[in-house]
Amino acid sequence: MATPEMIEFMQELQKNVTVGIVGGSDLSKISEQLGKTVVNDYDYVFSENGLVAHKDGKLIGTQSLKSFVGEEKLKEFINFTLHYIADLDIPIKRGTFIEFRSGMLNVSPIGRNCSQEERDEFERYDKVHNVRPKMVAVLREKFSHLNLTFSIGGQISFDVFPQGWDKTYCLRYLQDFHVIHFFGDKTYKGGNDHEIYESERTIGHKGLLYISTFTHYGHFQCLMEG
Repeated sequence: MATPEMIEFMQELQKNVTVGIVGGSDLSKISEQLGKTVVNDYDYVFSENGLVAHKDGKLIGTQSLKSFVGEEKLKEFINFTLHYIADLDIPIKRGTFIEFRSGMLNVSPIGRNCSQEERDEFERYDKVHNVRPKMVAVLREKFSHLNLTFSIGGQISFDVFPQGWDKTYCLRYLQDFHVIHFFGDKTYKGGNDHEIYESERTIGHKGLLYISTFTHYGHFQCLMEG
């Protein structure tokens, strides 16, 4: 959840540069973090890595995982994943283990219905026991024929989408910008910021955005992780 100070800072930032938000979550989750009017508050809002794209409050593009992969292959993947989670021995489980989004699947071993306290506990547990990395390794091998990307992000889940549908997907909407700065925290390999952080089209920054970072530049696109 963005703090009031962060919201105020980003509003001030937008007076000087074009600002875009890109996140792996769907628009409803991004709205919870940045406010219900988020699509109108920023120049660009890219939810689901840009598979759902808004500019100046208007929808400018969508992509469908179901159409791209096909129903039978999706069902095969979902069935296997649910069986894996059913057999997974972790301290607690809640509900909504797979969330179907427009352009990706979000998989959570603990379940997205957990409380914030349970999220924090699982994150600590996962850092020790590597629940998500181990699960990703199994799924990547099992479904290598589908050419899927597995991207660990947030505290409790990972995203699954076709190769090339990572956060670099949103860059196709920014062809008019010659300088693009990206700010994110999960920039390590396997993290959901890695590909766009390493992209030759962006100047990647790990962590938070500070005023000193952009005062030396003219008009450019600033993308921040949602």
